[in-house]
Amino acid sequence: MSDNPSEALVAPRAGEIILPAEIPVLPISEAVIFPSMMVPLVLSDENLVRLADDCLAGDKILGAFTQQDLPQEAEDDEVEEVRDQDLIYRVGTAVRIQKMLRFPDGSMRLLGQGVARCRITSFSATEPYMKARVELIQEEVQNDSRTLAYMRGVANNFMKIIDATEALSEELKVVVMNIDDPGRLADLVATNLDIEVAEKQKILEEPSPRKRLQLLSKIVMRELDVLELGQKLQTRVRKSIDKDQREYYLRQQLKAIQRELGDADEGSVELDELKERIAAAELPENVRAAAEREFDRLSRMSPGASEYTVSKTYLDWILDLPWQTSSDDKLNLKRAEEVLDRDHYGLEDVKERIIEYLAVRKLKEDHRGPILCLVGPPGVGKTSLGRSIAEAVGRKFFRFSLGGMRDEAEIRGHRRTYVGAMPGRIISGMKECGTNNPVFMLDEIDKLGQDFRGDPASALLEVLDPEQNSSFTDHYLTLPFDLSSVMFITTANMLDTIPRPLLDRMEIIQLPGYTNLEKLQIAKRYLVPRQIDANGLSGKYIRFTDAGLMAIIENHTREAGVRNLEREIGSVCRKVATAVAKGKRKKQSVTSRNLEEYLGPPSYREDALRKRLVVGVVTGLAWTQVGGKILYIEGVSLPGGRGALNLTGQVGSVMQESASAAYSYLRHRFGDREEYRDFFSKRDIHIHLPAGAIPKDGPSAGIAMASVLLSLLIRKPIDRRTAMTGEITLTGAVLPIGGLLEKVLAAHRAGIRRVIIPESNTVDLEDIPAEVREAISFVPVSHVTQVWETIFPGVLG
Repeated sequence: MSDNPSEALVAPRAGEIILPAEIPVLPISEAVIFPSMMVPLVLSDENLVRLADDCLAGDKILGAFTQQDLPQEAEDDEVEEVRDQDLIYRVGTAVRIQKMLRFPDGSMRLLGQGVARCRITSFSATEPYMKARVELIQEEVQNDSRTLAYMRGVANNFMKIIDATEALSEELKVVVMNIDDPGRLADLVATNLDIEVAEKQKILEEPSPRKRLQLLSKIVMRELDVLELGQKLQTRVRKSIDKDQREYYLRQQLKAIQRELGDADEGSVELDELKERIAAAELPENVRAAAEREFDRLSRMSPGASEYTVSKTYLDWILDLPWQTSSDDKLNLKRAEEVLDRDHYGLEDVKERIIEYLAVRKLKEDHRGPILCLVGPPGVGKTSLGRSIAEAVGRKFFRFSLGGMRDEAEIRGHRRTYVGAMPGRIISGMKECGTNNPVFMLDEIDKLGQDFRGDPASALLEVLDPEQNSSFTDHYLTLPFDLSSVMFITTANMLDTIPRPLLDRMEIIQLPGYTNLEKLQIAKRYLVPRQIDANGLSGKYIRFTDAGLMAIIENHTREAGVRNLEREIGSVCRKVATAVAKGKRKKQSVTSRNLEEYLGPPSYREDALRKRLVVGVVTGLAWTQVGGKILYIEGVSLPGGRGALNLTGQVGSVMQESASAAYSYLRHRFGDREEYRDFFSKRDIHIHLPAGAIPKDGPSAGIAMASVLLSLLIRKPIDRRTAMTGEITLTGAVLPIGGLLEKVLAAHRAGIRRVIIPESNTVDLEDIPAEVREAISFVPVSHVTQVWETIFPGVLG
């Protein structure tokens, strides 16, 4: 059975329609028949021919119902279980047979007219053909202004579709303009649109003409957009072909003219230059073979071909890369030390590692370049250190930031099949440096991202692996490039966000924050001279005293690095430059007494909590991405409670568990004493960590919260110059913590004189600068009772 409803035209609508209670069911494949449409049907199946004969012998009405396709993923045994009636849509169209024509081969051609929508309520027979009990679907009458607006929109857009396609006849436009029934218009448009069967069936099942028109308005707009886009593409392709043919014809004429005149064309000159460059270049054998193969391909192309530029650019990249060009390392260890000391104060671990590399390189020429990761807070000199290292070893320097990078192609490049493809940043950097052994700085490696375009961190695994980077293959080049001589230096503020496989390939060097005395030396040696010069001043106009610089450090900046310190020094220099520009030539001295004239009131004052002793307040120490930080922990006991513990200040689950463990141990230790029973049974405890907008988590505040609870219990304040850090267990044991160096430096900046630390962390005290160890006394503890005895001697009896 086949049909072609796209040829249907509108027939007059009949009057009142009465359907038989039971009608034969004619399955329709890949089409939907609508009411009022004249539809040709061809029947070749024996059972369906019998259906038509029985129908013609009776009331000449049959039900045309669309048949669904079997799911493609259905198995053979599942197909056998599916009955024919299960694939029939329950809503179809009652069709009255108008004409019949029988062919000699036994097939039959019918001309039918859809008369009404109907719904199958049940099947009464399946052999020799399907019969079903049906009910008439009454169509709603809607002639309001909204429905008329939908009619006009659908009609206008449908006529545009008729104009844009040759599959629909112009007669349809006349029919559409003469229809004033919204339901008939919707059915006509749906019949003649080339859309999915499921969409047509959805329109057929909708009894409301307005809703049918609403569905059709979206479909018609979509189809119109597709047709218009197709026409634009065809026009563009036609113009492109015409242009290419014209250019080819003109180029052929130009070549003929040049041959007559004896002039060489531009393409020949380019090819000759490329051939000479390939012959003169120092290339590995596999690279030379690839270059010659690409050159042969290029020489057979027309210069006007789109592939010509792609191929030539690829050859240019191959010839511009330093495959076997290296710079000579300066292996003078004394000079390298002088360069590193000249540009950076402190950072002894990094300087020592670079000197070690040069020493080994001096003894073993083929020693591979190190892969270092400098980790530390912002402003400690990680990035600027890379340039100094390059100068110290006599190599070219290349830096690019990985922060926010999400596309793997930034590292490995794009394949040449893409339009505008280019190599990745690694190969681009090698070309820019011109040597195969530069110092490569990959900045902010801890801020790499990833999305649907790939994972740059995974692409870096090959780059930063000494066992693999000797044959790094960029997607654009598709040729192995040796990166084993490159000295890779990466920087990061923290290690937690770096994937473990990537972290395992790098040698980690920690760069802690500076002490105040180190900042003073950095300011005198580097920052002050640089800012005086940057602001057009000289030593005869401005002078910074040591006291003035220390006042800036202590009262206007509290940071691990020196960026804010340089900004404040620059601000002072600008004030002086303004005065000099106005005619004031007298030399100005910046001291601690007149500093407010330049920078205003101090940005950091002594915290109000440290000006007086307060019960339930303890100085804790925290580690952040930008260095250590002082963390005041407050607590109060509230009467009328039941021994509940409440924590606020955006604390995480780990910190909440630490507070619970500390409170449980305090209760275990003092809960049996008569004088403290009311504290645990009739008072609630509230612990707060200020700066509530900043999330806080981690176990290192355990002994500090235990000390807050003890201070509330015995109602005694804790020495404000004592700080502490350490994890507490449920039995009171004190466990080691991380970031001790950063925390101690923060305590030193804040004027703390005593720090209580876990006994297991005493090995880390060797990393603390000598001046800090002299200014702070350290109390190692292994149990919280030792902490309590330190801050409240004799409290345990």
